[in-house]
This record gives sequence, C-alpha cells and structure tokens, in this order.
Amino acid sequence: MQLSREWISRPRRRPVFAALAALVLAVTVTASTGRLTADSRAAGPGSPGRAGALAPCMISGTMGIQMSEGVPTKPGYARSTGIVRALNLMVDFSDARGQGRATDRLGEFFPQTQEWFRTSSYGRLDYQAHAPIKSWLRMPRSFASYGIERGAPFDPGYRQLVEDIVEAADPDVDFREYDLVNVLMTPNAGPSALDTVLSVTFAGNHEAPVADGVPVSNASFVYSRQDDGSGSYRETGYRVLPHENGHIFGLPDLYTSDGGGAVGHWDIMSEDWGANNDLLGWHKWKLGWLDDEQISCAAAHGTTNLSLKPLAAKGGGTKLAFVPLDERTGYAIEVRTRGGNDEAVCKPGVLVYRVDADIDTGHGPVTVSDSSRDSGGCTRRPNVHAELSDAPYASGQTFTDEEHDLRISVGPAKKDGTHSIHITRT
Repeated sequence: MQLSREWISRPRRRPVFAALAALVLAVTVTASTGRLTADSRAAGPGSPGRAGALAPCMISGTMGIQMSEGVPTKPGYARSTGIVRALNLMVDFSDARGQGRATDRLGEFFPQTQEWFRTSSYGRLDYQAHAPIKSWLRMPRSFASYGIERGAPFDPGYRQLVEDIVEAADPDVDFREYDLVNVLMTPNAGPSALDTVLSVTFAGNHEAPVADGVPVSNASFVYSRQDDGSGSYRETGYRVLPHENGHIFGLPDLYTSDGGGAVGHWDIMSEDWGANNDLLGWHKWKLGWLDDEQISCAAAHGTTNLSLKPLAAKGGGTKLAFVPLDERTGYAIEVRTRGGNDEAVCKPGVLVYRVDADIDTGHGPVTVSDSSRDSGGCTRRPNVHAELSDAPYASGQTFTDEEHDLRISVGPAKKDGTHSIHITRT
C-alpha cells in the first residue's frame, strides 16, 4: 500500500523565549495493525455509522489528511480507551552510554504519564506501562551512525534503529503483548532539548519492521530532557511522552511553524513544556473520553440554550457544544477551570475555538478565539503562551462570527463552574 508521509516542524521555546523544533511523522493506514482488529484498535468514540442529532457535528477532512481533527478518528492508530499496554525500552549506544540506571530514566515518565492519562480520560484509559528489560538496551551501532537528526525520515535511520531494537530485545520481549512502544533514549544521545528537540512519533506505520509477527507500527521516541538546569523537568518534563503518545492515538499537533499562538496552553498537543495542562474537549470526544450524550450539537438555526459543566468535572453532564459551519469546520465551546490536569488556568471561563478537519497536523487545525486580544494575558507562569491565557469568555461576554451570522453568549455561572450558554444562528 502506498503511504503518505509528511514531516511537520515542531516549535519549542527556550524558557521563556527561544523557539525549538521537533518533528512528528503521521502515517495514516486503512488496514488493521498489530494483534488487534481494526475496529478494536480504532481511537475515538464509536463507529463511523453513528447517526442522529450528532451527525452534523461529526466533521471530516479529505482522505489526504494524515492526522485529521475529524470524528471519528481514522483506523490504524492505537485504541484510546480500556487497557492499553505500553512497552518501554531504555536505549543507549557505544558513543552515548546510559548515565545512571535505566530505571531512573523510566522514572522520569512513570507513573506521571499514567496518572495524566487517568485524569484526562476520567479513568477511561487504563494506561499500563511495562518495562520487561530493566537495564540499558545497548544498540550494536553508534548513535551517530543512524544519522538521526531533526527532520530525519523513517528510512533508513529509524528503520535500522527499530530493527536493532527488536533484535536486542529478543527473547526478553514479546511485542505481540503491547499496543504501543516507547523508546526512551539515554539523554546524552543527540543534542539538548534546549537546542533541538528530536522527540518523534511514527503512528500507524504498518510498513515498520516486524517483531514477533506484528509491525512496530505505533512507536514514540523520546530524547534528552526538557530541562533548563533547575531540575523542573522532574515535575513537568514527562509531558513530552503524553504529547507523543497523543499522536499514537491519532491526535494532530496544534502548534504551527510560528509556535503555540493558535491554541496556546489549552491543549498538550499545542504546548507540553512547563506547567501541566489538559486536552481540549474536542480531543476528549475524539478519543472516546466524553460520551455522545455529553455533546450538544447546535446545527439548527435559531437559538440553542444549554448548560455546560466544566471539562475537568467528574461525572456526566454536557461538557462540549459544537456549532458546525459545514462538513469540515465548526466551533467548539467548553468550560475550562483550574482542576484536573489544568493547573495553569488563570482565567476560568468559556473557551471558544474553531476546528477544521481539512487542515493537517502542524498547520493550525484548531484556533482559539481570544476574548481579550492584545491584553498580554493573565499568567506569569514560565513557558505558557501568555496572550491566550485569558482567552476564555466570562459571563456577559459574547463571541461573534459575522460571516456566519453566529453569536455565542455566555450567561451566569454557578458555584461549580457550570455556565449557561446561548448559541444564536440566524
């Protein structure tokens, strides 16, 4: 099968100013991969056959989009609900020997990653981390010989690396037992993350090398540390892994070549550096963490009145409203508060953002509407996009899209953060 590949530049910031780059390769496939069927591996809610009131809000992009914001997520990615078994391998090289114990490297990411996914998914994703090999897995070639650098394609360097990893891990690992692979490189392999971020994910790549009869089709490679010298990575540096695994579940990058100015710190697929943050409600629906019953689809003309519960709140209730503009675009509406994974929220309120399922990963598929443009924001947290930190709309404010004759008015809020929302389409 012919695969479509595209590399996306991933901006980062040296705390707080400099931009860095990493790259993500998304390979969309149409057949099942691994030991599970395509249906059981599919990320996101339900099947493409869903109908009813939500059908107009299930926007979709063209077949050429690799990582689309469309619902449901295309097959080929790892499933994002239930038990997901992650194989973790700590890798070093003759010219970059592992420093310290391999289990210490593992401890930089776990159990924090598991806890992050448990909180974000409301317990619907049981992320199980396994490390059957407790020592550094030495590669037969030097790191330099693989030719891995920013922008390196899968062939030939990563293909050779995966083949060597599979051979070195045998017979201690049965790859059929796992849904995804995390390769945790010794941090001294390659440049510092403050200079160039090499972390990368190959998702849905059914042409990857085969191990125990299955392709290593969903793999994240994590390099260096997001460390400014203060040791803060021990609290927040692990979040590069939930970001990379987000690609394995089919989520696109929300930053662009200009950085995180489109979405800011409102989604870990935009900014995963610095203070903890969650996923957008749209992504939680894509991943199957919000039920269809928790989505309000305002497709009809006239006024739709509803109550939106905070995204971080436990339990049921409506947590996401969507206004479709056409078959591929629309506006999502949700309430963000300081709760769950959202520790950096400085202005709770109603977040409004536009979703375009026809824009590829890294090119701006989501754009947050800023209720306080050019304000400079309300946060002083390092490595948080300040301008969009006060983007949510407060009670009494209205978002307007004159081109589409759309108004989204925010009513009073209850003590628990629930907001009344009035959506008017003329």
